[in-house]
Amino acid sequence: MRSPVIAMHGSQDAEEGKVVVDTPRRRNHRRWSFDRISFFVVFLGVPLTIYLVFVISPFLQALYYSLTDWGGFSMKFKIVGLENYRILFADPLFRRAMLNNVILCVFVPLVAIASALALATMLTVGGSSHGQIRGLRGSGFYRVVSFFPYCVPAVVIGLLWSQLLDPSHGLVNGLLKGAGLGGFDNFAWLGERSTAMPVSIFIMLWGYIGFYMLLFVAAIKSIPSEIFEAAKIDGAGRFRVAVKIMVPLIRDNIQTAWIYLGIVSLDAFVYMSVLNPFGGSDNSTLVMSQQLWDSFQNARYGLACAQGVVICLFTLTFAGIVGLVSRLTGGKDSVTLA
Repeated sequence: MRSPVIAMHGSQDAEEGKVVVDTPRRRNHRRWSFDRISFFVVFLGVPLTIYLVFVISPFLQALYYSLTDWGGFSMKFKIVGLENYRILFADPLFRRAMLNNVILCVFVPLVAIASALALATMLTVGGSSHGQIRGLRGSGFYRVVSFFPYCVPAVVIGLLWSQLLDPSHGLVNGLLKGAGLGGFDNFAWLGERSTAMPVSIFIMLWGYIGFYMLLFVAAIKSIPSEIFEAAKIDGAGRFRVAVKIMVPLIRDNIQTAWIYLGIVSLDAFVYMSVLNPFGGSDNSTLVMSQQLWDSFQNARYGLACAQGVVICLFTLTFAGIVGLVSRLTGGKDSVTLA
């Protein structure tokens, strides 16, 4: 064992008689007690086991079966390698479905987050400019009304809007014709190639915006009011406060919302299956999940697993891009009124 070293440091220390003892540091070895082991088993082992069994294992199985010609009803199959993936990317229908998913993945998160942020800003700092910063009068009522569509199941939303947009007796065409607008007699909003996708995006936004508005309202409420008061004293207007202060401070919430909306856009099975079960006019609303379901119905399970793997890779790529962009553009340290 190394012996302690006694040394005199500096003239001042010597005059004051200070003695500095350099002793070897003791390593803090925590003993593995029963409480510590049980803590790791319960709070790390159990969740990790569940995640491995119900998430990682099914994905690995899907990846394996995507390399086979499995029919789903027999354990007799053969390895075909990447043949299923070659069939997918050579299929014009699947390529069209991928393009439609990309369109959804771009426009749904962008419009939903921009709209939700605008509404959240109005409900939190959009009130009177005199006195304390507050939202619009009756903001609680607006929150409830805006959140209501999110409480309705997607299937019900799809059926509701299908009836409202019905060409012959739908309320939308009836109101437009009643307003004296021509060209809307038996107009098929979901049947025309030019309108099917935009209308479908609108219906999805109608169901999502309320929830993300409340998410942003809660995030904005967590910002200290002193920050808004300081910005107000500096002469910053509402728009400048929203862009320069609120958005950077709730960047993490925006990133989470963007990823979630991207995931539902890459799926979109429920909405598209109810609004246009067969992909719409010229497959204008066909998505990859509908193609996957069609493969399952035709007992092409190997091909369906390959489609599921492609959707998963799209999702992981989207989440990675969002995270990378958020990291490159800065975070909460970028708050400035300059």
